[in-house]
Amino acid sequence: MSILLRNIIRFVLLLLIQVFVLNEILLHQLVSPYLYMLFILALPFNLPRPVLMLMGLLMGLSLDMFMNTPGMHAAACVFIAYLRPFIINILSPQGGFETTQKTPSMTSMGVSQFLIYAAILVLLHHTVFFSLEVFGTGNLLYLIMKIVFSSLASLFLIVLYELLFFSRK
Repeated sequence: MSILLRNIIRFVLLLLIQVFVLNEILLHQLVSPYLYMLFILALPFNLPRPVLMLMGLLMGLSLDMFMNTPGMHAAACVFIAYLRPFIINILSPQGGFETTQKTPSMTSMGVSQFLIYAAILVLLHHTVFFSLEVFGTGNLLYLIMKIVFSSLASLFLIVLYELLFFSRK
């Protein structure tokens, strides 16, 4: 299957899972699991930054339309899409990641590197998104707890997705 087709399917699948499954699950006031940003995390290594940001904008605006959150998901997605190449460059070994794999995954990056990569971008995404949602620092402890607990739930879902859909070597 081509990389383009795989990413189109991933876009639609993650959007549908987020809108029709995860948004309907109420775990706790402090936990909002988001899986859709995995679309941005799993885009090919060699995509130029403007294309990454455009893909982030498309995913964010698509989710904003379903959730009635004008621009909040789009802002968070464009932010992590912009920072993603920096994070990959910082985490990549000197020779770069395995060239047989064209997308970031536990297989191509290694489990620990992928978890660090995902954790950084998920934390950044949630910081932007929940800061816009709360729109202030009136209750800073609540904001920090929501970012941390939602990031943990999202990372759990990302790892679960990786284990289900990517085979080991």
